[in-house]
Amino acid sequence: MTEKAELELDDDFVVESNEEAVEQVEVAKTNLTKRRIIDNLLEERRLQKRLTDYDYDL
Repeated sequence: MTEKAELELDDDFVVESNEEAVEQVEVAKTNLTKRRIIDNLLEERRLQKRLTDYDYDL
């Protein structure tokens, strides 16, 4: 009987950690998405600057 009780406690613990893991994954995805947006905006600015600085008379 003690083994079953221990297993039940372990199962409950796993469920709680899975919920926390899901929250952490969602936060990580959100942060990654924000970072990609920022990187894309910076790259667009760099390309715009290169276009304005480009010498078309070559």
